[in-house]
Amino acid sequence: MKTVLAILTKAGGWHHGLNLRIENLPYMALVIEATDESGPCGLPALSVCQYGELNGDIIRHPEMCFELGLAGGAHLNPFYYRNDYLGVEQWSRTIKGDQYLFSHELYDQHRKFAALWDRSLRSQGFVEAFDRQATPRA
Repeated sequence: MKTVLAILTKAGGWHHGLNLRIENLPYMALVIEATDESGPCGLPALSVCQYGELNGDIIRHPEMCFELGLAGGAHLNPFYYRNDYLGVEQWSRTIKGDQYLFSHELYDQHRKFAALWDRSLRSQGFVEAFDRQATPRA
């Protein structure tokens, strides 16, 4: 998710309370938020989401959660995927009780989807949209 990392860098980096909403018509807004809880490996976590509307309800289309890793350079490591349009919620990495659970198949799917979504966000101009929103207007 190089696009999200680029936006995160421009926004001053990850911090508690981070909440960015990037409007970029005609596309759905992109929301990047620091989560209150760490990811399954204890690293800072981010929710990245685009919200749509269905029958008057706001729904995730999609949402992914990532741990922010810094070893070897900043990177986002997925552990959660949700798409309300499809009725899908998946954890590829999680903690249950004192057990670390890992689904290699889901993790690979999440990484592939994140790469595809990243290309879409970049081609749709979300970094430039963030720059436009972040620049004060006279």
